[in-house]
Order: sequence, then C-alpha cells, then structure tokens
Amino acid sequence: MEYFVELFLGGLTRGSIYALIALGYTMVYGIIQLINFAHGEVYMIGAFIALIVSGVLTIYGFSGVSILILAALVAMLYAAAYGYTLERIAYRPLRNAPRLSPLISAIGMSLFFQNYVMLSQTPDFLPFPTLIPDFAFLDPVAVYIGSADLVILVTTAVTMVGLTVLIKFTRVGKAMRATQQDMTMARLVGVNVDRVISLTFVIGSVLAAIGGVLIGSYMGQINFFIGFLAGVKAFTAAVLGGIGNVPGAVLGGLVLGLAESFAAGYISSSYEDVFAFGILVLILILRPSGLLGKAVRQKV
Repeated sequence: MEYFVELFLGGLTRGSIYALIALGYTMVYGIIQLINFAHGEVYMIGAFIALIVSGVLTIYGFSGVSILILAALVAMLYAAAYGYTLERIAYRPLRNAPRLSPLISAIGMSLFFQNYVMLSQTPDFLPFPTLIPDFAFLDPVAVYIGSADLVILVTTAVTMVGLTVLIKFTRVGKAMRATQQDMTMARLVGVNVDRVISLTFVIGSVLAAIGGVLIGSYMGQINFFIGFLAGVKAFTAAVLGGIGNVPGAVLGGLVLGLAESFAAGYISSSYEDVFAFGILVLILILRPSGLLGKAVRQKV
C-alpha cells in the first residue's frame, strides 16, 4: 500500500510540473490558436537563471527560503522578458501569415534557445541546489509526502485557481476572452489585442519559470535539454485535457504524470513514455477535443 501511495504522490508531483508548463501552452493556443513550441525552452531558461541567482546569493550569505523567493522572482522576470520578446520577434510579424509559418518559427526559436544556453553555459548536467526547505510539521507524514512535493502541488492548485479567476472575473480576462472569440471585433470595441497577446505570453512564461525553479530543486540537476522533453510532455498534457482549457491543462498534466509514475513503478521505467503517449493516442481517437474540451464546429 505504501508503494502505491508513493507512486501516486510521485505521479501527482510530476503531473503538477507538466500542468504548470501546459498552462502556458493552453493560454497561448486559446488566444491565437498557436502552439508555442519554444515554451519548454523558456521553462529551461528559468531554471538556469534561478541556478545562477541562487549561486550568487549563496556567496553573499543568503540562505533558506530567502534564496528560493529571490531566485524565483528573478527567474520569473527573466522568463517574462523572454516570453514578451519571443512574441514580438518570432510571432507578431507572422500573425497574418499562413498557419504553417508561425509553427516553423516556433520550432526555430526552440532550437535557437537550446543551442544558445548550451553554448553560453555547458552541455553537461549541472547540480541544482535544494531550495525548498524541509517543514517540521510534515514529519508525521513524511513517509507519504515531502515538503518539495507539497510545495509543487499547492503551487499548481493556487495557479489554476488564480488563472481561472483572472480569466473569468477581471477586465484583463474579459479582454482575453474577447480576443479569443473574435480578434477583429475585439479591436473594434477598444481592446488592445497586441497587448493582450503579449500579456498572455508573459503570464505563460512566468508559470514556466516557476515550474523550472521547482523541478530543478526537486530533481537536483538541470541541463540545456530539459525544456524539450518537458515541453513535449506539457503539450501532450494540454491536448489530453483539452487545449485552450485551463482546468483541462491541469487535469491532463495530472493524468499524464500518474500514468508515467505507475508505468515506471509496476512495469519498467523504460515504458513510461510509451504509456503516456499511448493514453494520448487513445484520447485523440475516442475524444479528440480532450477530457474537458468541447467539440467546436468550424464554419466552412
């Protein structure tokens, strides 16, 4: 039983990281129907920025939670700047181009960021400090869940609720929904569509940076390639839950994480990706719109 609980909680932790990254995918796709394949690399850059900042802060005598908070804040700022620049340079000039053009641009930016970090840092794995401290109150239940797992789970839950409130109950969220429904009409009623799209990229990039800091601290190492695989898994999670749907991205991430965890625990770690993508294929066959997505009829 304890092994089952361990696999279950491990799957939830892994799925929560996928969900944080998938939220960025699903927000951008929901607004402009674009798959931002460079999003995983923003997650990776956030982790590297946090590693650099934490090293500098350690030299100057900082410790504990203060390093986690400051490193996360700086990583979020840098990731936001990367997301904004990415949208301005790689996507905005192609907004009225054929659908394939921005997709190719996204793949190109993904490769550019990977090689940029590899050349500016190192192709090897780097040790990442444990920024999430142990919490004394968890001692009675430490056999089931650690402080890092709890922080990741709570962060994902709070993020999902916060995004849902932002989209449904704020003026910014109303502008996002208007842009999603009809970009031309949104402009006519006074919505600054370019600003809304840039803000969407910024929010998604900030969430990716948070995921990078948390998973770096959780796994204890990072390298330039972690963004590619995490990005593919997060995209899978977004499609699985219903891309364009915020709760769906979280649900898809959790389902994917649990599938990988149980496959690795009861069968073989070599088959965890097989089960993850096998579930995706089944969902696309049986429910193409995803677990929480709605089938939309397109006008012809």
